[in-house]
Amino acid sequence: MIGTFLTQQTKWSNVEKAIGNLRRAGMLEPYDLAKADITLLERMIRCCGFYRQKASRLKNAAQFMIENDMDELFKLPMDQLRKILLSMNGVGNETADSIILYAADKPKFVIDAYTTRIMGCMGVEGNYEQLQEMFENLLPHDVGMFKEYHALVVEYAKSYCGKKRCNECILVNGHRKGTVHGKKQI
Repeated sequence: MIGTFLTQQTKWSNVEKAIGNLRRAGMLEPYDLAKADITLLERMIRCCGFYRQKASRLKNAAQFMIENDMDELFKLPMDQLRKILLSMNGVGNETADSIILYAADKPKFVIDAYTTRIMGCMGVEGNYEQLQEMFENLLPHDVGMFKEYHALVVEYAKSYCGKKRCNECILVNGHRKGTVHGKKQI
């Protein structure tokens, strides 16, 4: 769950560093995070950017999970859990769905910037809910598959989109010949 907050607007490699810092300090559990000194927490996650905001959100989320019994929350029906998560400060669609998929182990497909970019390159446009609905309607509702599929999208996009290798992308070239990012090239 910590990773879902830290990864907002940053690279996963920085999140891994921050999680390593938190692990060494024994601050990966809600009780430890909730009672952590905010200045110390900020120092440990500084590499993720927006560290003051993220430290505050982590402490608040940890306290929320303690007060609401995280295990009981994760037993709730998915729609009810999602509504509760979205009510928390700093939790939007992607963060809520990441928590549902990766922490609660429930089948909710996560749409991130990489997924949106790849779909746009292929000429498939839509908002978060529309893209999510498309994936959830086309794929079996299997937690393992959703996790693997999301991970593959992220890795592919990091290799091609993140390195501006659009001309080598089989998704763009194989799907919409002559386009880059869904736009006709001259």
